[in-house]
Amino acid sequence: MQMKINYFWKHVRYLSFHRFPELSSGNVCIANVDKINQMVKKFISDGPDKLQIVTDFDQTLTMHSYQNKRCDSCHGVLDNSSYLPDDFRVKVAKLRDTYAPIEFDPHIETEKKVPKMEEWWTQVHELLGTLNISKSLISKMVAQSSVRLRIGCDELFKSLDKWHVPVLIISAGLGDILSEILTQQSAVYNNMKIVSNFMKFKEDKMVGFYDEIIHTFNKNQCAIHKSGYFNNQRSNIILLGDSVGDLHLADGAKDSSTILKIGYLNERVEESLEIYKNAFDIVLVRTENVDLMNALMKRVTDNKV
Repeated sequence: MQMKINYFWKHVRYLSFHRFPELSSGNVCIANVDKINQMVKKFISDGPDKLQIVTDFDQTLTMHSYQNKRCDSCHGVLDNSSYLPDDFRVKVAKLRDTYAPIEFDPHIETEKKVPKMEEWWTQVHELLGTLNISKSLISKMVAQSSVRLRIGCDELFKSLDKWHVPVLIISAGLGDILSEILTQQSAVYNNMKIVSNFMKFKEDKMVGFYDEIIHTFNKNQCAIHKSGYFNNQRSNIILLGDSVGDLHLADGAKDSSTILKIGYLNERVEESLEIYKNAFDIVLVRTENVDLMNALMKRVTDNKV
């Protein structure tokens, strides 16, 4: 059922008609229009040289659903692959059925979710370590999978690269799968930095993972947040995510930074909408494109051509 959620229509005239007709969509929810107005004006005035992107990957840069069917995540590429043994798929399905409801339940406190996510990821990684996965097999599994970048992502990535806008992708998924998805469906550009769970290989066989596990609720504790990455004089940040846990992706940015938080609400809309409205500046409900981001980039760069 299509939800009518742009409650502040009469206040959005400046944004929707003069800046962003994309915001007139019934899938867009803005809780504080004045705040968004000020951010947008600042981003346009400052131009691309002051802009950086910090984003999640699964179901943020990738589609949640396509033609009414759920799309694979990075883990899903492996979980659902016919290239891997049936018993592996059965085991990870049981784990997913156990832990996924905990991850997405808006009524469970984050502190209680964290140990469950660690249990989940640890068990999955241990299972993966028994499969002798090769890099060439990763390529085949991605090509076979249902994973899809959101509509307009390739255009967005090209624009961000053209204007040298840094893109930091922090993912609780699998870095090798993520990189292969980008390679097959767009490109891994020089302006991108990927922080994720990367596999260790020995003689082209996966033997484990590097560093500590990155899961949905500890992304803000990655080494990148302690590295000085955000000390780059780019004070305008667009943060993209699909979970309230993603709100902390830009932890480490200067207090003076202006952070526009855009959240994709892909499921459980009725029970989660108020939570997302209170957490994100803009909420995109059941939206499978990045039209809003492309529109924003166009305006930010219009005076820089």
